[in-house]
Amino acid sequence: MNKKIILASASPRRREILKNLGLCFRIVKSDLDEKIRSDEKPQHIVMALAFEKALDVAGSVENNTIIIAADTIVYKDTVLGKPKSFNNAFNMLNLLQDDVHYVYTGLAVIEKGTDRKYVTYEKTMVKIKKLSETKIKKYIETGEVWDKAGAYGIQGFGGTIVQWIKGDYFSVVGLPVSKLDNILLNYFNIDIFDIDKNK
Repeated sequence: MNKKIILASASPRRREILKNLGLCFRIVKSDLDEKIRSDEKPQHIVMALAFEKALDVAGSVENNTIIIAADTIVYKDTVLGKPKSFNNAFNMLNLLQDDVHYVYTGLAVIEKGTDRKYVTYEKTMVKIKKLSETKIKKYIETGEVWDKAGAYGIQGFGGTIVQWIKGDYFSVVGLPVSKLDNILLNYFNIDIFDIDKNK
């Protein structure tokens, strides 16, 4: 079986994760205007956004193409998106420091031209260390915070401010690979260990 795979995301983290799995894929960025309704539960937000991204990209690709889409949010009493200013980033990190929060990643996999689709989510608990104002400011000055929900990236300098996690590390990065592997194998007959199948 020779299926074309599309990653419906321009995220360099998600691209790197799929690349490391040896999958042959191409990127088609969704132009979806992400609208978050604050009255919805975080798991519903990320699943809906991931599915909408997949559907958006499906409109521009050929039948029998597998589309993978994901959406990640940081949640602590409210949804924390990507920071828009230095002060915004500082306030987010100050809110998260010395406490736990949750990272939700929605995952949608659909096959264009068929009824096959699977939408789910992963929830991971993250504990951020106690941080001084100086530490927070120095972290922001690395420039890493700007395209990250919650103003940190666990795979970079942000790893130094994370005390521990409970759950899927890759979900915090942006793509829960263990769950993705299960979905591809059980619902789409794609084995990531069978590299030739994906070329």
